[in-house]
Amino acid sequence: MGACLSSQIKAESPLHLGLNFHTNGKEGNGESSVSQSARTEEEILRSSNLKSFMFNDLKTATRNFRPDSVLGEGGFGCVFKGWIDEQTYTAAKPGTGLVIAVKRLNQDGLQGHKEWLTEIAYLGQLYHPHLVKLIGFCLEDEHRLLVYEFMPRGSLENHLFRRSSYYQPLSWLLRLKVMVGAAKGLAFLHSNKAKVIYRDFKTSNVLLDSKFEAKLSDFGLAKDGPSGGKSHVSTRVMGTYGYAAPEYLATGHLTTKSDVYSFGVVLLEMLSGRRVIDKNRPAGEQNLIEWGKPYLTSKRKIFHVMDSRIQGQYSLAGALKAAYLALKCLSTEPKSRPNMNEVVKALELLREHEETATEEAQLSARQNPGNTTGPKYRRRSANDISDSRMPISFRGPFASPSQT
Repeated sequence: MGACLSSQIKAESPLHLGLNFHTNGKEGNGESSVSQSARTEEEILRSSNLKSFMFNDLKTATRNFRPDSVLGEGGFGCVFKGWIDEQTYTAAKPGTGLVIAVKRLNQDGLQGHKEWLTEIAYLGQLYHPHLVKLIGFCLEDEHRLLVYEFMPRGSLENHLFRRSSYYQPLSWLLRLKVMVGAAKGLAFLHSNKAKVIYRDFKTSNVLLDSKFEAKLSDFGLAKDGPSGGKSHVSTRVMGTYGYAAPEYLATGHLTTKSDVYSFGVVLLEMLSGRRVIDKNRPAGEQNLIEWGKPYLTSKRKIFHVMDSRIQGQYSLAGALKAAYLALKCLSTEPKSRPNMNEVVKALELLREHEETATEEAQLSARQNPGNTTGPKYRRRSANDISDSRMPISFRGPFASPSQT
């Protein structure tokens, strides 16, 4: 739902709703499904508990889809800002009522319709503090629209990579807060309650509310996890270049660990402030994973990876723990990657450690106002890396290696 201009690996998408559904009485994707119950389009729309909007109401709410109302643009349509009455959900005057985000799908036939219906099937049934709320939809003639809650802080992508006065660089602690929230969203999707593989985790799909709480958006590529004793789901390769797990690209086998890999990519982007693929960088630095991996376990080299805009805000131990977690998520072997519950636990411990350290540093600064030695977590040299106050041992579900 955010500005989603990244190239798709493939332009076609299978239908994937967990309960294998049909459109117009025909199989949606030709893939076998272990589910015995099929859901028609009518059943999905009826069971979604979502508001059905009229096209003219959304046209009025977005001021006729004016260009200056555009919040973002993706592969399947533009997203517009609009206003509706909080009680009746009818169009309201700009600046009044409930602010909404309206995704208007491109009229490109069955493909856009599949994405539209998939989002309704999932977000019409799944509710979690770290999933964006889908308010309703519009199905009228050739028009396909989705109505979401408005996320005033925009996408994580904009805050990490946009260089403008409007998007200030996220602080270290805010970055940890965002990643904890995003991890909780993924953990919920992977839980027994949902059993969903997100398949498109990237910075443009992580949206932020006014308090920088992260919520996952864009469920058009989501797919039900394996069932019936199977270890994976076989499907066409979909996603965004740079974020998809290597085994998924090679075999089309999709598991929850595929999402964990994508999370590791975003975590590394968060640490570095660099895009996973950036053709504008020098040769050897265009692929963030290939360039950054050698630095992630070294006390002496970790600062080569860390975003210079947050220098002085993090502890050496904190940077190494976050880097090691990213490295585990990016393991070539899926079984070596942690699950998302383990990721959540590790990030919460890291965030707690860094918040405590920051509070201690601020207290020390207030007690010693004449101290001009700089921030507690200044950039250290190779001869200045040993600090008994910053233990390197990882208290999360897996221990970090000894750094060099």
